[in-house]
Amino acid sequence: MWRRAASLSSSIFSSSSRRALRDRGAYSSKAMEFSSAEPFKGEGCLSKEKNLYITFVLGGPGSGKGTQCAKIVENFGYTHLSAGELLRQEIASNSEDGVMILDMIKEGKIVPSEVTVKLIQKGMESCDNGKFLIDGFPRNEENRTAFEQIIGAEPNIVLFFDCPEEEMIKRVLNRNEGRVDDNIDTIRKRLKVFAASHYPVIDYYSKKGKLYKIDAIGTEDEIFERVRPVFAACEGAQ
Repeated sequence: MWRRAASLSSSIFSSSSRRALRDRGAYSSKAMEFSSAEPFKGEGCLSKEKNLYITFVLGGPGSGKGTQCAKIVENFGYTHLSAGELLRQEIASNSEDGVMILDMIKEGKIVPSEVTVKLIQKGMESCDNGKFLIDGFPRNEENRTAFEQIIGAEPNIVLFFDCPEEEMIKRVLNRNEGRVDDNIDTIRKRLKVFAASHYPVIDYYSKKGKLYKIDAIGTEDEIFERVRPVFAACEGAQ
């Protein structure tokens, strides 16, 4: 089942990543009780124009978050904005930013926060719906603060799809989407970047009582049955 997480279990990252995080004193054991989040109205122009309800969706490559987002859209009427897909669309446009994004992805690096947030902002502004799933973002603390400053809002909840590293590698290699970054060396590099950069974000929202950790092992329908109660509760709180 899903569970609200104020601290992270050691199963989230690989053993080598956990050792590095322990050396930095990153782990916390304090638990927090469930409480429903109210929609946050920030100071940015977008949040003034819309009554926003924002969900950040986090998980390593191959964790299945995109598939689950599609089910959330179908069942709860959210608008899905994939940070990765927005970046790939920009690459396909052959713009200057698109060329820069492609080079950084090939190297396993993180795209500058302002670039990604501006693409997300454009997607949010083009939609009448105020309920958003922002998939694959934020990837680090800089992303998080840039979003708050540019959009003028915080997420109401954050989903984290918890999946073992080897399972994520197997899924990515099997999905055959023809992406330039879907080879085993680059996947492992991406997972290392994920573990190093996402932990502070996940921990930040854990401590704020906004994180829901989802067991991402099982069939698509089994996993969604762990997700469904989160959004059913959120619908009742709005």
